[in-house]
Amino acid sequence: MAEHTVEHEKHESESLIDKITEKLHDADSSSSDSDGDNDIKSAASAVKSKIYRLFGREKPLHKVLGGGKPADIFLWRDKKVSAGVLGVATVIWVLFELLEYHLLALVCHILILGLAIVFLWSNAASFIKKSPPRIPEVVIPEDIVRDVASAFRSQINFALAILRDIASGKDVKSFLAVIAGLWVLSILGSCLNFLTLFYVGFLLLHSVPLLYEKYEDQVDAFAEKAEAELKKQYAVFSSQVLSKIPRGPLKEKKFL
Repeated sequence: MAEHTVEHEKHESESLIDKITEKLHDADSSSSDSDGDNDIKSAASAVKSKIYRLFGREKPLHKVLGGGKPADIFLWRDKKVSAGVLGVATVIWVLFELLEYHLLALVCHILILGLAIVFLWSNAASFIKKSPPRIPEVVIPEDIVRDVASAFRSQINFALAILRDIASGKDVKSFLAVIAGLWVLSILGSCLNFLTLFYVGFLLLHSVPLLYEKYEDQVDAFAEKAEAELKKQYAVFSSQVLSKIPRGPLKEKKFL
C-alpha cells in the first residue's frame, strides 16, 4: 500500500509540473505571436521559392502571357470575349479550310455587301425621312504602324541572334533542342497547311494555359520528374557521344 501511495504522489507532482510548463509555454507563445507570424511568412516564402515551376518561371501565368487583354482572353477571364474571339477564328477556319473560300473573294464580297447596304440606305433616307447613316472616317495612325514594325524588327533580330549563338557551337543542348523542334514543325507542316496549323495553335492558346492554371501543381510536379529524367539521359548521351565530337566556336573571318 505504501508503494502505491508513493507512486500516486509522484504522478500528481508530475502532472502539476506539466500544467505549469504548459502555462509558461502559452504565455511565451502569446507574447511572441508577431515574431512567430514573421517566421511563418518567411518560411512560407522560402518554401514557395523552392517549388519547381515549369520553364523556371517566377511570375504568375497571367504575367507570363503578357498581362492585359491578351492574357485575359487566353485565360478566359472574360468568357464572352474569349468565346467571341474563338468563334471568329473558328468561322474563319471553316470558311477558308472546309468551304475552301478564298481570301480575296471573301474580302470583295464583304465590301460589295457593305457598300450596297450603305449606298441604298443613304439614298432611301430622304424618302423615308430619316437621317442618313454616319460613315466614320477610318485613318490608320502612323505611330501604331511604326510600333508594330519596330516590335517585329526587334523580335526578328532577337531570333536571329539566338540562331547565330546556337550555330556557333557553344551550346550543344540548345542546338539539339532547336533541331528537334524544327523537325517536329516540318512534320506538322507536311501534314497540315498553314491555316490549319495556325488554328490548332490558336486552340492550344485558348485551352492549354487555362488547364495549366487549373492543375498547376500537378503539372509542375510531373515536369520536374520529366526534366530530371531528361537530364540523366542527356548526361549519358553527352558522355558517350557528344564528348567524342571535336568542336569549337566559330571564328569570324576578316576580309580585306
